[in-house]
Amino acid sequence: MRAILCKEWGGPEKLVLEQMPSPPMREGAVRIAVHAAGLNFADLLLISGQYQEKPAFPFCPGIEVAGVITEIGAGVSNLTIGDRVMALIGTGAYSEEVVASADRVYRIPDKMDFDSAAGFPVAYGTSYGSFDWRAHLQPEEWLLVHGAAGGVGLTAVEIGKALGAKVIATAGNPEKLAIAKEHGADYLIDYSCEDIRERVKTITGGRGADVIYDPVGGDAFDASLRCVAWGGRIVIIGFASGRISQIPANLVLVKNVDIIGFYWGSYQGRKPELLRQCYSKLFEWFDEGKLKPHVSARFDLADAAHALDFLRQRKSTGKVVLTMGR
Repeated sequence: MRAILCKEWGGPEKLVLEQMPSPPMREGAVRIAVHAAGLNFADLLLISGQYQEKPAFPFCPGIEVAGVITEIGAGVSNLTIGDRVMALIGTGAYSEEVVASADRVYRIPDKMDFDSAAGFPVAYGTSYGSFDWRAHLQPEEWLLVHGAAGGVGLTAVEIGKALGAKVIATAGNPEKLAIAKEHGADYLIDYSCEDIRERVKTITGGRGADVIYDPVGGDAFDASLRCVAWGGRIVIIGFASGRISQIPANLVLVKNVDIIGFYWGSYQGRKPELLRQCYSKLFEWFDEGKLKPHVSARFDLADAAHALDFLRQRKSTGKVVLTMGR
């Protein structure tokens, strides 16, 4: 099978495409013929050695795939050969075959295509978990979403609307804001020419945002501290801007603000039952038309380096996926 390998820390240009033996089957797992693999900002951190985990060389990056089950391991009774599925794996998604633990494999709705499914688990799971498990977003609350046209930001807009919130989206140009609006954003802020704090205060009648979803960090986080409502919650998802902000405790104190960290990946091992409940609800919303996964770019597996560079330069909206030509 073809697979992308990381043999040394660095940028996407260090990755190589090689022929590899198919991964061995194991008990409690299934083999999946991969049709598409999702790309995530975490993949860039992983191959550069900046992620929380550092696999031994050589390794194949990628944590989410979609495809068809071709083999069932011993002890698996809830899945069958031929099932159309998405799956979460530790590493190895940038390849034509994966062996995934059955408890991290999910049948996808009949109407969901493989490209959409490949980019579904992490982005939608992150936004759902941050709102339901951590921030407890309520109907009619003001929700501010930074990076609202990005991989996770766009899902936050959709899920926020599904939960009944009033959604304010920020992005860096009108084109990206237009996509956020198409997916349900009620108000738009172009941070390249507008002041986030002032616009949020104006939109909310001086109240501020009850919940702020921040995968960007840096200047966006600084602005969040100044436009969050009294008793509001700021959910830290990541630092796509490249700058990790320092938190002035005095602002947190005087506004009774909750600063909430949310590392979605840690739930896979600690509370897997929450993920299954999460995807059940998300698939229900998908079937109802409330969620419309947006894949802005597709690259062949051989072009993985170009795909990751496209992601790194923030040229994408929604998700970027690798396809296997099946």
